[in-house]
Amino acid sequence: MLKIEELVHAFIHSHCDFEKEIVLTNHFHSDWEADVLIIDAMGLSHEIEIKLSKSDFKNDFKKSYLNAATGEKFLKHDKVSSGDYVCNAFSFLLPMGMIEHKMIPEHCGIIEFYHNVDTWETEFYLIRKPVRVHEDSYWKLNDKDLFIRKMALNLLQRKMEIKGKHEELIFKNPFEIKKRK
Repeated sequence: MLKIEELVHAFIHSHCDFEKEIVLTNHFHSDWEADVLIIDAMGLSHEIEIKLSKSDFKNDFKKSYLNAATGEKFLKHDKVSSGDYVCNAFSFLLPMGMIEHKMIPEHCGIIEFYHNVDTWETEFYLIRKPVRVHEDSYWKLNDKDLFIRKMALNLLQRKMEIKGKHEELIFKNPFEIKKRK
């Protein structure tokens, strides 16, 4: 069975230009985690949400969030479709034929994939381009320097996570270290 990491790897390596785009996976932004976030050289961003089951797809439309500033509760896709959303575009990446296209809101792009278990090849098909919900650059809506620092910290944490799986690591509490300085 195809693992989500294998699917993500196949998609980003066949559809992303790493010299011109920032490509992140499992990146937390806005009020949720993006399975794939692509930011191009002009700062236009595209979130791609992977759904491998009908129930997971349906649950995506039940997700609600609370605006910390106003206390207002909103549904994820109401926010995305209204343009009050950090990304310029949003798409679903789904197994071929899993969801009827009419069930997917018009603002969402549809990318379907077919995975051949015999050859271990995965093919992707753009069924519908996403609607650009606004024209603002990702960098107009997010602090680029803070974004880069968070990316660097995430890379460091992942490195330590991987290293820790192979050998025991003992770390001091970072809050105690900061107090001493």
